[in-house]
Amino acid sequence: MTFRNERGSFYYEHPIFGTRKVNARSDLQKNLELLPLPRQDGRQDYNTSKRDAVIITSKEFQIFAQDQPIVPSAPAPGWRFHAAFGCLCLVNLVCALDATSLAIVAEKLHANAIKASWWGTSFLLTATVFQPTFAALSHAFGRKPLLLVALVFFTADAIIAALANNSTTMLVGRSIQGVGGGGISALTYVIVTDLVTLKDRGKWFGLISMMWAFGSVAGPVIGGALAEKASWRWIFWLNMPFCVLGFITIPVFLKMAPVKGGLQDKIVRIDWIGVARFFSSARSLRFSCPLTWGGLMFPWSYRKTLLPMGIGIVGLLAFMLWSCTVSSEPILRGSMFKSPTALVSYFGSVVHGMFLWSALYYMPLYFEGAKGFTPIEAGIGLFSWRFTTGPSAVNVGIVVAKTGKYRWAIWSGWVLTATGIGLMSLFKADTRTWETWEWVFLSLVSGIGLGILYPAMSIAIQASASNADLPSAAALYCFFRNFGQMLGVAVGGAIFQNKVKYNMSGYADLADKAVEYSKDAAALVEVIRKMPPELVEVKHEINTSYVDSLRFLWLVMCAFAVLALVVGTHTKEISLEKELETEQGWQGNARSEERVDTNLKEQSRVVSTPPARSVSIYGGI
Repeated sequence: MTFRNERGSFYYEHPIFGTRKVNARSDLQKNLELLPLPRQDGRQDYNTSKRDAVIITSKEFQIFAQDQPIVPSAPAPGWRFHAAFGCLCLVNLVCALDATSLAIVAEKLHANAIKASWWGTSFLLTATVFQPTFAALSHAFGRKPLLLVALVFFTADAIIAALANNSTTMLVGRSIQGVGGGGISALTYVIVTDLVTLKDRGKWFGLISMMWAFGSVAGPVIGGALAEKASWRWIFWLNMPFCVLGFITIPVFLKMAPVKGGLQDKIVRIDWIGVARFFSSARSLRFSCPLTWGGLMFPWSYRKTLLPMGIGIVGLLAFMLWSCTVSSEPILRGSMFKSPTALVSYFGSVVHGMFLWSALYYMPLYFEGAKGFTPIEAGIGLFSWRFTTGPSAVNVGIVVAKTGKYRWAIWSGWVLTATGIGLMSLFKADTRTWETWEWVFLSLVSGIGLGILYPAMSIAIQASASNADLPSAAALYCFFRNFGQMLGVAVGGAIFQNKVKYNMSGYADLADKAVEYSKDAAALVEVIRKMPPELVEVKHEINTSYVDSLRFLWLVMCAFAVLALVVGTHTKEISLEKELETEQGWQGNARSEERVDTNLKEQSRVVSTPPARSVSIYGGI
């Protein structure tokens, strides 16, 4: 006997009488008298009495269905889905383009390295804070409206950044722009989670990762070209056509089922106290800024360094305690942290983001400072690293979708990443660049490893989450990855600049300027370029200090990658055969199964034990 579900009706496959249909809404709310089963003695008696029939209650049917293996199935995505997804990819591409062009903007606005680091950190900080917030609000108000709100923030604040004339205005613009960027990034993953079965999500997540990889590569090149040939302001004005395209295509093509209920019901559904607590603790997340000035602007033991860090940590702990013990609709659900696989994957996401953004910020410094490249050439120098990340992410996503296995990808990804970062520590001031394959190979390995980890960790997190937690888990993956990126900029800057100061203090010619040079590593590139030929020895000392500091940074990141590999060995291989279950599926093609009220009064069940039964429940886009 087999039960299956299609379009709101249950089909009963009887071994003698064939397929019979029972309506899910009406018949299952009563006792279901199913067709008679074959007699136990093997005779096919078509006049079997009611005594030989099976009567099953709706509650028993629901419990029975939950105990059976579920085979997810969904129609192939149509052209509207592809059009909407393509638009989401373009918007994510624009977010990535801006984030990697800040070094060029800092040079034009005469901002030092610490202020430039704050620009990057402020964008990542606000993006990190608003990712779970946008996801929580979208549960009540709908994915598409919140996505459009995020796009409004991103567009408006790109205009502010484009019109900025000083570092303070740029800081404000980048901070507010992070609100939109964080919402766009998180909701993209949440929307894919709503529309695609778990097993198939890997390839779509891989495509999103490829957009970020391509944008990270193209950002420095496009930004450098615009800065040299036109104006750096065009880096931000370039966002406008893509944003306008998003405003047109998202309402037209992204047809998702609206959230039911009135405005008052939706407002009550939000944990506003939790949102306020999260924002207040996130404001204290400026503890990442003390990490950038610790040991440079102020000593590590100074109150202006320690106090913000302490407030930030205590605030986050208080928020997590509230979410896990008091709130009924928390922004971050405690159930998402119960799985060991989820915990190790969240940690891996932080480390993944740390290296990703520290490399994007500090690899160009190597090419420009040690090799004397222009900004455009420095961007091209990243091609071998970033152009391997995107294809690796897409291919691994496809393989995971085909095989349903992801643990191999996490392990191999961390092995390649740790190896690649370790090889990058071999970069020296005199490493030949264009003439040999050495620099290509050294950066190629880590690029492949990082690309593999993109879809693998996101799938591991979602596989370990319950159906109710899946959208929140998708947003939380973005949250931890962005948190790692923020730490990569902040901690990477602290490590690099403190090491520069330490190295230069060892040279008699540089000791008196060690503090000054270490505060502005980006401006030091120009100092190296403009040094006259007669100061070749001093130039060599600066170059050596500069490159040794970068090598030390890669070694620290390599240690984190090895730690992530060790922790990642605890990842479990969880089945991806999970039912697509969402409140906001594709409009007009909602989940075919009608939910049965589990609180219905239990009724009787009679007669003989039926043969083994299985159920296949089909979701869909």
